[in-house]
Amino acid sequence: MALQPTIDNAVLRWPEVAKIIPISRSHAHALAAQGKFPKPIKLGGPRASGWLESEIITWLAERVAESRPDSPAATQGE
Repeated sequence: MALQPTIDNAVLRWPEVAKIIPISRSHAHALAAQGKFPKPIKLGGPRASGWLESEIITWLAERVAESRPDSPAATQGE
């Protein structure tokens, strides 16, 4: 069964990702190759790719939690 687009798994193209995570596209790909950033998914064309919004939001939340270990938001998942 195919995964249906929802708010949780919306596919973002790079300009949308860059608005959330202000890093360069090449840096994002380098981090993804190291397993430190969500990997893009292929969208059918030879160059078309996108990122799952839920993975981008989770990645950002993890960075915030790492940088603020004493904040209430960082300990909510415990």
